[in-house]
Amino acid sequence: MPDYSDLRPHDRPDVRVPVPPVELDAELRARLRECSACILGVGGLGSNIAAMLLRSGLLTMTLVDFDRVDPGNLNRQLFFRDQIGMLKTEALAATLMRIDPDVSLTLVSETLTADNVVRIAQGADVIIEAVDRADTKAMIINTVLRDLPDTPLVTASGLAGYGSANAIVTERFAERLFVVGDLTSDVREGHPLFASRVMVAAAHQAHAVIRLLLGFPDP
Repeated sequence: MPDYSDLRPHDRPDVRVPVPPVELDAELRARLRECSACILGVGGLGSNIAAMLLRSGLLTMTLVDFDRVDPGNLNRQLFFRDQIGMLKTEALAATLMRIDPDVSLTLVSETLTADNVVRIAQGADVIIEAVDRADTKAMIINTVLRDLPDTPLVTASGLAGYGSANAIVTERFAERLFVVGDLTSDVREGHPLFASRVMVAAAHQAHAVIRLLLGFPDP
């Protein structure tokens, strides 16, 4: 029988980092506790990103969404059946408080426009775009890059369908712009949304944020 005990994938880049001393873990999480993030949209991406950031140590977040929890959201978004009808910002806040009651949240239940994005997002150490509509996504990118050029923006494009999760990557498109996804699979083209692929993209976005806040700007 062949020996598969030391199997390695072909042509895989070496992405290992040095293992830090145990005491550095507390230091890194302490640094995250001093940071803040603004999450624009708290649906499938944003709700899961918020929970991952909180579990990683980031305690200050602004949650932005105008929508309410719908039964159709439950297949991929971090909401529960008894939260149907609630504002998504308030429902997610309740869940995050259960994870860590020390979390500090600002809730904004408004529709995002070119006139309010800067007011809502300014002051955050990083901005996360997690909206559904392509026109709103484009507006956020253009507005943030123009009016908040010193604030990193982590966005997403191409996470629908049942294609390989390995196609979802994090790319640096500009000095402060990072894009997660496969850049092609759009729900508007009829691709369904599966929790597994949505959460892969959400994890990419959350981890890009963590690396940025810890001083690692490369994906």
